[in-house]
Amino acid sequence: MRKSRLRRSELSTPGHSPKMIAKAAASDADLVFLDLEDSVVASEKVAARSNIIDGLNSLDWGNKTRAVRINPVSTQWCHGDLIDIVSAAGRNLDVIIIPKVLAPRDVWFVDDLLTQLETWNGLEVGRIGVEVLIEETEALARVEEIAASSPRLEALILGVGDLSASQGIRLGHIGAAAEGQYGYPGDVWHYARNRMIVAARANGLDAIDGPFGAISNPDGYEREASWAATLGAVGKWAIHPSQISIANEIFAPTKAEIERATAAVRAVKEAEAAGLGAASLGGMMIDAATTRIFEAVLDRADRCGVA
Repeated sequence: MRKSRLRRSELSTPGHSPKMIAKAAASDADLVFLDLEDSVVASEKVAARSNIIDGLNSLDWGNKTRAVRINPVSTQWCHGDLIDIVSAAGRNLDVIIIPKVLAPRDVWFVDDLLTQLETWNGLEVGRIGVEVLIEETEALARVEEIAASSPRLEALILGVGDLSASQGIRLGHIGAAAEGQYGYPGDVWHYARNRMIVAARANGLDAIDGPFGAISNPDGYEREASWAATLGAVGKWAIHPSQISIANEIFAPTKAEIERATAAVRAVKEAEAAGLGAASLGGMMIDAATTRIFEAVLDRADRCGVA
């Protein structure tokens, strides 16, 4: 059974920096992932594993989900990342994030190796979950297959940086489209976001919006987070601590949304008690189907601690 976790904000933290790892543990992020991939140069990747192991085993992480982004399965570091970290810190690790997945076989490789490592190290088999980055055109084209590939899979993440390169999209940096620096009429990521979110939802997974590179533009980050939340994403990456509070706010229901949802659910229950199939609230007809939307709002509010 897949674990339910809060993922409003996923904070990226370079694995080569013990100082940044300590700051991440003390942050307000729902999930912190200690990175071995893009933020760590090749010459430091093996050494960075020790920093991550020490951080997972020695720091107080509170209620945060503790994750590690390994190197892609196509690299010489992937198996060592998994073996070293799970063997030394598996009891303090919740999630593995797999980058640059191309097909289900990439997920199967990590799933199988995790099962072997959990068994060998006396851990509960299946306790370590998996998140997958959809950041290559091959992955987006097969996202439905990938979303159904493993019972360990908990979330899909849209990685727009590498996807830009893979698709040949002419953006200067992640966030340029939201800043109006690209001549395209609308959200250049709408198709990719929507397809990934639908695939995630159809398979009971969380959908996470990827990074926004313009850390000096909080309005742009908030705008893209709002777009993703509207489409059904439950969280967004934060590549700087200043983005955490924005994500935590955007991906939690507002007071007005909670009040509206509460009133709608109550109205439908009262209508059902009176033998009616639908209720009217504020000039809008509400029935059992639309009640699902409002019940989801209340459930999320409870999980976010804002009910």
